[in-house]
Amino acid sequence: MAHGSLVEDERRPDGTIERALTVFLAGAECPFTCSFCDLWRWTIDGPTPRGALPKQIAGVLESVEPPVPHRLKLYNASNFFDHRAVPVDDVPAIAALAQSFTGVTVESHANTIGDLTLEFGRAIRGRLEVAIGLETIHPEAMRHLNKRLDLARFDKAARFLADNGIDLRVFVLLGVPRVPPGASVEWAVRSAAHAAERGASVVSIIPVRGGNGEMDVLQAQGDFVPPTLAQLETALDQCIDGRASRTVFTADLWDIDRLPACARCRDDRVARLRRLNVTGRVEPPILCLACGAR
Repeated sequence: MAHGSLVEDERRPDGTIERALTVFLAGAECPFTCSFCDLWRWTIDGPTPRGALPKQIAGVLESVEPPVPHRLKLYNASNFFDHRAVPVDDVPAIAALAQSFTGVTVESHANTIGDLTLEFGRAIRGRLEVAIGLETIHPEAMRHLNKRLDLARFDKAARFLADNGIDLRVFVLLGVPRVPPGASVEWAVRSAAHAAERGASVVSIIPVRGGNGEMDVLQAQGDFVPPTLAQLETALDQCIDGRASRTVFTADLWDIDRLPACARCRDDRVARLRRLNVTGRVEPPILCLACGAR
């Protein structure tokens, strides 16, 4: 069965608010083994069995209460266009389950974008969106992520999607290993801007989480400092402040309680981030006498 699901409101580039159903699928582990990633915890040993993913999706759809969400997001902690993670024989069944949605989002490494992407886009009724992890454009940090991705390959995938009428969603990281903490926000914002310039519909800023083993080693070596809640707030503010962009910038709030923050103003800051994610409008900063942050 699926690991879980989530229904939430999301803003789209045209300003509309849509309800999105995210299904967290259980399947094969991603082969790229990026140093920062902890999603392998939500995968299985070996290839995804045939029929498993359609069964998981159908089970979640049966439990969703009306009104029916507009968007279906299928996150499998791997690559949707990797045959080992998503068996080719299951793609028609998955497409059939997605027919009632006006938008469908899947996640996949830039290296897996190609003919199968186009086939799936043609098989669904709604518009396809592919989520790709850019992570960072910091040259040294990018080389050490073990992602096997460079800017040229990312840009090529972005052009391929745009040329074929497929939307692009991008993940960028805050707190990338080997980026000095004082420059962490700057590089997150620069990476988000690069994604927007390549046509991203949505850019999500994800704080790097520790605890996956590799990150603990990097932290002990001084190459990784966990980002703070204040840094995430600043990064999102800088992305949306004064930008004439159709791109939607959001802060990823998964495991938000793990981010270091002032106990007195934490809840207010998280609530502010939730509002910014939906409205995209600049708000006055929160002033806290306890920590001095704003």
